[in-house]
Amino acid sequence: MKSFTYIEPETVPEALELLAQHGDEAKLIAGGTALVNFMKQGFIAPQIVVGLRRFKHMREISASTGLKVGALMTLNAIQHSPLVMDHAPLLAETCSHVATVRVRNMATIGGALAYADPALDTPPALIALDARIKLLSRDGERVVPAENFFKGIFETVTEPHELISEVEIPPQPPGSGSAFLKFLPATHDDYATVCVAVQLSIMDRRISDVRIGLGAVGATPVRYASADASLRGITPSARAFDDVARTIAGSLEPLENLRGSSDYKRAMAALFVRRALQLAAKRAIGETGP
Repeated sequence: MKSFTYIEPETVPEALELLAQHGDEAKLIAGGTALVNFMKQGFIAPQIVVGLRRFKHMREISASTGLKVGALMTLNAIQHSPLVMDHAPLLAETCSHVATVRVRNMATIGGALAYADPALDTPPALIALDARIKLLSRDGERVVPAENFFKGIFETVTEPHELISEVEIPPQPPGSGSAFLKFLPATHDDYATVCVAVQLSIMDRRISDVRIGLGAVGATPVRYASADASLRGITPSARAFDDVARTIAGSLEPLENLRGSSDYKRAMAALFVRRALQLAAKRAIGETGP
């Protein structure tokens, strides 16, 4: 690891000023579960590392019209937050599946977004929840939908002078149920071969709204709005869910790696999309259990 200067600003404006001055030469660090590994492996060599741990307001969760999750909230804190479990249970469930407790105690929601590994669990859940990512810079703030946030492997729309401050999750419709499922090729702390997040609402026995997010099946987490649209207004059924799952899987272009070939990942995507839809529908009508 090359030498660097560590700076821990007292305020957000100070941090934004550092980013504006140093651009790509500066990197932000929160939990450090990704950045430190990248630096050790020589993938990146920032001259300045800006620590964010003094920003206590970014380690808060609030709920009024929707849910607001500070970027420095750890995944473990999100998993166990009563507010998250009440307003966005999909996110709490997803966080419980990430790696190990040790990792969840360090990793932050903002860090997971900035890392932008396409195999991560939380981005598909945020896409399914129609989340918005708030970005701050010296020039002001902007808000980006989660489904438009990722550009490629380890690449987002965030500019070098911006930092992620908050995740906003809108109120979920009445009659909602959700599910997060992943297929692990080896141990629980491994990356998934495929992961699927579903947020689904049922009114008058018909699907009124649905969003499906997938991870580990391409260069970015993905959502297929056309597949979601095909389910709206219909009565939930195994056949309808199977048809949509097959359609989604057939449109994927998965990257082959140690966790599966392209064909294998398509097959697993079809299986797990169908299972996640079935589970979310059960939960939407009040049935419990896996």
